[in-house]
Amino acid sequence: MTSRRIKAQKRKSSSGSPPPGGPEFLVVGKLHRPHGVSGEMRMSVWTDFPERIVPGARFYVGEQRLAVSVRSARWHGGQMLIAFEEYSDREQVGVFRNQLLYVRSADLPPLAEGKIYLHQMLGLQVFTEEGEALGVIEGFLETGANDVLVLRTPEGKELLLPDIELVVKQIDLQAGAVYVHLLPGLRPD
Repeated sequence: MTSRRIKAQKRKSSSGSPPPGGPEFLVVGKLHRPHGVSGEMRMSVWTDFPERIVPGARFYVGEQRLAVSVRSARWHGGQMLIAFEEYSDREQVGVFRNQLLYVRSADLPPLAEGKIYLHQMLGLQVFTEEGEALGVIEGFLETGANDVLVLRTPEGKELLLPDIELVVKQIDLQAGAVYVHLLPGLRPD
């Protein structure tokens, strides 16, 4: 049981969410163009844990999930410059332009007691405090102020609930359940 969520990624997509069913890979950033001649690339960092992008760390590039090891990583003008052990010049890494960089979700380190990764909530059943089933968590939206849980109701409708402590009262991963307090205006019709 917990009410504290941590994002393992900040992926900007149409749904804002990884695929349901416990994603195998999570996005940590987007590679842009080569920088210099030694195989470095500019990267937008989308993870809440950039300190984990260090020499020797293992990541996966693109839809093919090509395994790479970090040779170097440093900040430069709001972006990270990253180089991989397997590639030593700009022509070799140029093929990674506009590709996503992933981490295997199984490789994520455990969090402190009482905290969970946001993607662990995918597929959980949501109930009111009174026990009424509202639906299943299908995804998340990032609004700036707070995340929003995207639920699919038993009737097949979409229900949006703010992921705030006033609404989300309890998360029980072992039971596969989230308990919420519905504020006025949040109850589905």
